[in-house]
Amino acid sequence: MGKRIAIIGIIVEESRSVEQINALLSDYSEHIIGRMGIPYRPHGVNVISVMLDAPPDIISSLSGKLGMLPGVSAKSVCSKKETGG
Repeated sequence: MGKRIAIIGIIVEESRSVEQINALLSDYSEHIIGRMGIPYRPHGVNVISVMLDAPPDIISSLSGKLGMLPGVSAKSVCSKKETGG
């Protein structure tokens, strides 16, 4: 299965989940191209974007695991074009 470029958007409303988020991102680090996190203090949330080059099942797995954490929402967007195997 070919790889795709993807972005996972993460909104963190519970700071107690930050350690688990970092652990998951570390577990998938071989697929991560870059990451940007911005605290939005007026609303008490953090917004993180993670860019990946990975097979669709890896992208889906990471996004799903992130979204199951307490106070965390995660959605992914994938390119239609494959980047290679």
